[in-house]
Amino acid sequence: MTLMEFFGCTFISFGPPFALFLFTIARDPMRIIVLIASAFFWLIALLLSSILWYAVVPLRETLAFGLVFSVLIQEAFRFLFYKTIRLADEGLLKVTQQNEDQHVTPKDISNKNIMAYVSGLGFGLIAGAFSMINLLADMSGPGTIGILGDSKFFFWASAFMTLCFILLHTAWGVIFFAALDNKNYIRVALVVAAHMLISCLTLLNQQSDFSNSAIYLSNIIPAYIILIISGCAAFITAGGSLNNIKAALVCQKGRYQID
Repeated sequence: MTLMEFFGCTFISFGPPFALFLFTIARDPMRIIVLIASAFFWLIALLLSSILWYAVVPLRETLAFGLVFSVLIQEAFRFLFYKTIRLADEGLLKVTQQNEDQHVTPKDISNKNIMAYVSGLGFGLIAGAFSMINLLADMSGPGTIGILGDSKFFFWASAFMTLCFILLHTAWGVIFFAALDNKNYIRVALVVAAHMLISCLTLLNQQSDFSNSAIYLSNIIPAYIILIISGCAAFITAGGSLNNIKAALVCQKGRYQID
């Protein structure tokens, strides 16, 4: 039973992100490099968050303290990665012009929304891996979930929240980069605020006066509402429209593109 749930939660958490990687990134070496680089920046943010949490001894047991500063540090490193990518754009363009691989083209690098999308997915994948891998490892062992009185919904809720955060980071990457390019700092602030809101909602899991289902729904429903809003905003930011969707559904090549 636990093995079945292990595979189910794994596919829920990483199935759609893996499909995005497979169909939009895997064939392009330059996108893979950007993906790995963005994941590395997130790891540095996690390291700094851990150091801060460990250094402030009086607040070490206060989860909200570590969570708030972790979100702020992650967004600071998203900004640093944006600056790094923009400084490296010219160099990356020269590299791709010299590369004879048909899958690596200057257009891919010059398209800033593509790089924003790839970096956002890199942030999301590594964040999802760190939040879910330990749970999956525990889940794969023998036993029956909930036999000791724990919630039987915990792993499923964690899987859906992990998927949500991965997709949110992807959408936030597109919005964040475009907002900085256009000097629209209100949108930057909205991305940070949305990240903070969704993260703080997970603190409700500490409450004991709610039923288990109520606790998880109070996290999942607002998170997916914000995901839908963020996804639509990212789609429009990247130049999407209803005509693009219609053309894509009928597979009319050349009728749609994302600028």
